[in-house]
Amino acid sequence: MADTRRLPGPNADLWDWQLDAACRGMASSYFFHPEGERGPARSRREAQAKIVCAHCPALLQCRAHALEVHEPYGIWGGMSESERTQALAPVTTH
Repeated sequence: MADTRRLPGPNADLWDWQLDAACRGMASSYFFHPEGERGPARSRREAQAKIVCAHCPALLQCRAHALEVHEPYGIWGGMSESERTQALAPVTTH
């Protein structure tokens, strides 16, 4: 679950990027997996979602939002759940 304490307030200026998003009006099933989806089916759905993201004018704002609030599910800003987890993992040095 997203950490709602990290969510920005209701200020429209903070959310305006969503109005320009390429995914606006699309079914959420393109970006969020159904329960139990794995393997090739999941990879295909994620790849299709990332194609939408790749051409989106709100890509960077969407990605920043997802990383900032630790969105736990779905494709956000062209990143999958596992990619966001990796990006947020602490860097260890030896």
